[in-house]
Amino acid sequence: MAEMDALFKRRKLMPERLLPFGFVEKGNAWSWSTRLLDGQFEMTVTVTREGKVSAEVFDASSGELYVLHRIHDATGPFVGAVREGFDAVLASISKACFEPDVFKSPGARQLIQYAREKYGDELQFLWERFPDNAIFRRKDNQKWYAALLVLQKRKLGLDDDGVVDILDLRGRPEDIVALVDGAKYFPGFHMNKKYWFTICLDGSVPMAEVLSRVDESYALARK
Repeated sequence: MAEMDALFKRRKLMPERLLPFGFVEKGNAWSWSTRLLDGQFEMTVTVTREGKVSAEVFDASSGELYVLHRIHDATGPFVGAVREGFDAVLASISKACFEPDVFKSPGARQLIQYAREKYGDELQFLWERFPDNAIFRRKDNQKWYAALLVLQKRKLGLDDDGVVDILDLRGRPEDIVALVDGAKYFPGFHMNKKYWFTICLDGSVPMAEVLSRVDESYALARK
């Protein structure tokens, strides 16, 4: 069984999506029920206003709480089928009613809003194994113009064990050579360092300058 916390980790509740999905508001939470295994079980999911998700499964004929799907040592095709259905329901709710909430810094949040308002672009999380990595890309040619990652500062060569939101952008080779200083601008992390550079979104580079370079990167991705 997939861990419930893992399904909703780093995801933010979008309350306006709950009612269209089928949830019903009940006090300070929302509730939704569905049937599993051709109606043999009823699954009820509750979402609080803080985005906390809980779920229970009941035997439809007796009304008794069913718990075997939660016990890792419980095996067999029947238990497995309940567990699979339970996970699929939670995964669908996570996808439909929540959105990624990985990047916490004010700079990252401002960048995400800027790309949404100016270019109509949303972050795309392409790698299930790397949930802290996302990209922006142009709609017309699907080329990336920015990558947003959470990274340990030491991986950039800084003497700091903290983590930071970083931004990879396209640049002209001659401009990158002049920019990269190991303090504010870095070689493109996990990118072709001739054509990409990295900025820490920690205030070391003013946001007006960051956003200007986002525009330059967007233009370069046209080619």
